[in-house]
Amino acid sequence: MREKVTSKADSDIIPALAWLFLKLGCIAFGGPAAHIAMMEEEVVRRRRWLTTDEFLDLLGATNLIPGPNSTEMAIHIGRRKAGWAGLVVAGTCFILPAALIVTIAGWAYVRYGSLPETNAVLYGMKPVIIAIVLQALWRLGTTALKNSLLVLLGVTGIVLGALGVNELAIIFGGGVLTALAKMLAIWRQRSGHQFYSITFGGPLAFLAQQTAITSFGLWPLFLFFLKVGSVLFGSGYVLLAFLRADLVERWHWLTEGQLLDAIAIGQMTPGPVFTTATFIGYILGGPVGAIVATIGIFLPAFFFVAVSSPLLPRIRKSEIAGTFLDGVNAASLSLMAVVTWQLGRAAIVDWSTVALLLASLILLMRFRLNSAWLVFVGGLIGVTRLFLD
Repeated sequence: MREKVTSKADSDIIPALAWLFLKLGCIAFGGPAAHIAMMEEEVVRRRRWLTTDEFLDLLGATNLIPGPNSTEMAIHIGRRKAGWAGLVVAGTCFILPAALIVTIAGWAYVRYGSLPETNAVLYGMKPVIIAIVLQALWRLGTTALKNSLLVLLGVTGIVLGALGVNELAIIFGGGVLTALAKMLAIWRQRSGHQFYSITFGGPLAFLAQQTAITSFGLWPLFLFFLKVGSVLFGSGYVLLAFLRADLVERWHWLTEGQLLDAIAIGQMTPGPVFTTATFIGYILGGPVGAIVATIGIFLPAFFFVAVSSPLLPRIRKSEIAGTFLDGVNAASLSLMAVVTWQLGRAAIVDWSTVALLLASLILLMRFRLNSAWLVFVGGLIGVTRLFLD
């Protein structure tokens, strides 16, 4: 079955990639965990472009490089399906809708001095998003946690993540522990294996570090966001720490209130959370500033995926390196579970949201309803509730 699907001509695959990631860029609310869950549904279950194992390998790879995970997943999928053209098309199409929406929000913010009201829509969407992520966790977990060691690593990762241990330490710890266990099991048979690691600093990170700036300009704006995209691991809260340290405290380009509004816009709009940079760019430099900031923060993702993607087949062929990637996959799912719990505490606030969560789970698990429709209906329910109240 998979042979027939993947034999599609590139001329057909490129428009299919563009349409899929444009759609996801318009409806993927809820942050990276939700975005990745939606991608898994689309490319593994519905289109069968990738197997679950292949999807998990790409997920593990994105967690080993800096930058926005869900955007890098889109870029990886495009690269796997249609080479370099697919890499550019998938990544650009996933970013573009969110960047346009955030630019419009930036215009409204500058013109009217406040954010548009979105709480009603999000009230209905958030429980649906939690259900989508839970479904993806179940499906991915049944494949990734294939032995008792990986189950133990997953549980340990959840505990450590809940305690606030650094995400990168959990991911690399999981990979290293599984690789060591494998080495101990085969040390008599093999004297050594080459170990492939796909973490990168590279020229982009070096260039981006040259940002000892005090006055605003488009070039300093570009270099700052290039640095952020080149070195940032972790969640949106880590992004907030980076932005606050330089933009508010050191350079005084933004006020504290403007920064919080920018983070809120990144969370409330669909697509990559890193489009917070687009909003900040618009506030500081208008439409050109929005474009410059967006290119700056997302450019490293394309670079890192382009460099790391060719290594994945070699990693999987190596017995020890492949086991390392299995550990990374288990740890990645544990972090996804922690994020889901944190999001769920904010999303499930009353009996109506509980009902919406359970109904969404049933429709997804039992009837396999398209998640895009569920997100849309959830938003409608939230707006209806606003008028009824």
